[in-house]
Amino acid sequence: QVHLVESGGGLVQPGGSLRLSCVASERIDHTMSWYRQPPGKQREEVARITRAGTPLYTGSLQDRFTISRDADRDTIFLQMNNLKPEDTAVYYCVVRALDIWGQGTQVTVSS
Repeated sequence: QVHLVESGGGLVQPGGSLRLSCVASERIDHTMSWYRQPPGKQREEVARITRAGTPLYTGSLQDRFTISRDADRDTIFLQMNNLKPEDTAVYYCVVRALDIWGQGTQVTVSS
């Protein structure tokens, strides 16, 4: 079974940046997504990227977040800029077509 491993989370001050990475254990020929789950709230999709590299964002997050995918298609990234306290959440890498989720990485935005 494919495994997804996220990294790059941490504690950052408001206005700061983080870059999340997700490495798959094998080649993924499906759309890959980033989801997040804020404390006490439901999981929500942040962004997705097709196997061809076409990104799609939820709401206005594309103003601050950028999803990308490497040429080998087994790693995706989420560049997050101008982070706000409401971005605090566990961020998950997901392949919805295979119903596979990573273990998540915690992002905390606080002064």
